[in-house]
Amino acid sequence: MDQTLGVHETLDMHEILMFKNICLTKSATMSAIAQDPALKELLGQNAKQAKQDIEQLMSLLGREEK
Repeated sequence: MDQTLGVHETLDMHEILMFKNICLTKSATMSAIAQDPALKELLGQNAKQAKQDIEQLMSLLGREEK
């Protein structure tokens, strides 16, 4: 079975990647200025997860572009 993505799927993944980058930027920025420790922790966890998601998406896209 063919494991390559279609053009529309690749474009969707690029859109998700852009969204995740924006989420990471916002979480990192807000974490730096947040004063509530619980909120700071939540934003830090969100940023960590966003980084992992971005790495995974980039890995998948890298395989498709070869």
